[in-house]
Amino acid sequence: MGVVRSRSRRRPPLETTGTLPPEGAAAAAGRSRPLGQWPISLVTLVVAAGLVLTTSDGFRVGALAVGGALLLGALLRLLLREVGMLAVRSRFTDVSVLCVLGGAIVLLALMGQPDPWIHIPVLDRVTALLGRHH
Repeated sequence: MGVVRSRSRRRPPLETTGTLPPEGAAAAAGRSRPLGQWPISLVTLVVAAGLVLTTSDGFRVGALAVGGALLLGALLRLLLREVGMLAVRSRFTDVSVLCVLGGAIVLLALMGQPDPWIHIPVLDRVTALLGRHH
């Protein structure tokens, strides 16, 4: 015979306890100086500049700026003790995600058509398999 489990009648707590903010997020928790949000502000400004460049016919340079902004965010998260709202998860997770996304955007910008700045033979073969022939 199977085990029958009864439903718990316990209500969830009104306030979450026992979870800690990511290390380096003191500014996000309101425990820092007024200028404690400069890392996320800097990254956001570089992304905004990249988007403006992209929309004004500078696709490659704008995309490089956006990818570079994410890589800058990874560097700031890695090197600085307090980064405010730039800290979302653990330092390892934040740096890893920012590096992967920033690197992918930079790579795509460098390989963008027409006249890519770099050629990666493996990726050229993948695109040929997907139907794009040279």
